[in-house]
Amino acid sequence: MEVAALVALTLLLGALVILVALAVGRRKEEIREEQEQAAEFTAESSTKAPVSKKPKQEKQRSRKDKAAQHTFSHPLLASSLKSHSGNVTCLDFSSNGKYLASCADDRTVRIWSTKDFLDREHKCLRANVELDHATLVSFSPDSRAFITWLANGDTIRIFKMIKKEDGYMTFKAAPEDFPQKHKAPILNIGIAETGKFIMSASTDTTILIWDLKGEILASINTNQMTNSYAAISPCGRFVASCGFTPDVKVWEVCFGKGGEFKEVARAFDLKGHSAGVHSFAFSNDSHRMVTVSKDGTWKLWNTDVEYKKQQDPYLLKTVQCVSSDGSRVALSPDGRVVAISSGCNVTMYSAASGELEEEMPGIHSEEITDLRFDINGRFLVCSGDKAIRVFHNAPGYRAAIRDMQDMLKKAQNEAMKQRLKQQIAEAQSALDAVLVGPVD
Repeated sequence: MEVAALVALTLLLGALVILVALAVGRRKEEIREEQEQAAEFTAESSTKAPVSKKPKQEKQRSRKDKAAQHTFSHPLLASSLKSHSGNVTCLDFSSNGKYLASCADDRTVRIWSTKDFLDREHKCLRANVELDHATLVSFSPDSRAFITWLANGDTIRIFKMIKKEDGYMTFKAAPEDFPQKHKAPILNIGIAETGKFIMSASTDTTILIWDLKGEILASINTNQMTNSYAAISPCGRFVASCGFTPDVKVWEVCFGKGGEFKEVARAFDLKGHSAGVHSFAFSNDSHRMVTVSKDGTWKLWNTDVEYKKQQDPYLLKTVQCVSSDGSRVALSPDGRVVAISSGCNVTMYSAASGELEEEMPGIHSEEITDLRFDINGRFLVCSGDKAIRVFHNAPGYRAAIRDMQDMLKKAQNEAMKQRLKQQIAEAQSALDAVLVGPVD
């Protein structure tokens, strides 16, 4: 009996030891798991902490960025258009004068209403450029579409502007982009005012003429070693280019009576600069051209010639100026005012006298990328950073007043004199209004 009891006690003690060992082991496992969970929680907390601070850091950074934004003021500054979050690279006015298109590296094209230029707020419509961004933009002649050059796609994409039933505008990209044909970076694109062709020009010596469906009609070799600028004339007949050589070459894009493409024919050259030409511009009727060169001058030309009879354009004026690589030149639609960009600065000249009329230094924080007059000649706009600056064309008002005063001296009809006096008074009143003071 005692032996049996001893065995039973031994077994019981052994079982208790085993149970205690199991309990201790389980507790160790629980402690280990609790420690791991605590470590995980600590890790999560440490990773979450910066997240909670990040918005503050971003806010602080945005405040710094905002404080560092370029500020500019000038008596002729009408407004600054500020909706792009990236640098603006190109501008274009619609033919009907209602819109200004701008593109930037923020993957958007913005459409601004020109009637809002003088308002405090400037609303715009946004067209998104999917999976890419546009470096160039150009309106169609009917102002119902625009074309863009895609930075990564290296091709042209067409956007249609569609007015919805509620009156709002929407944008629809064409199903297919143009084929990739250029082998060098693009300088400019455009659509002829006739609606018959599209032009694209690259930095090598290539200009391509396309139909509106993306088929190539012609390829032009400018033979200028490199192109620095190219454009279509406002009349839609000519394509011109400039570059390393000291001349501007002009071609006519010819179509038959039925609208079929015939050929690209050499029209005329502008010869007279002693160094390469940075840029050029046409007057609205294509009867005048202005060029700006590395030789430190701008030149005004009469291009209203019968080139098919071997009549050459003739030089009207040569004026000393400051220019640099990337300089742009703009000629007011009436041919009265010349504007030139150099770096971040713009100067405005009288086309008739060549006199310097206005200087606008430090307009943008970066080099000016585009410079244009609106189709009515009221405003001069330029881009260079995220903002678009809109200036009153005061030199244009002054030139118009001078011309009407000259006409008044020669007028013999009393009714004509009275009409001119009234127009002079209205122009002077408009000039006085734009000279009131700077706009913030």
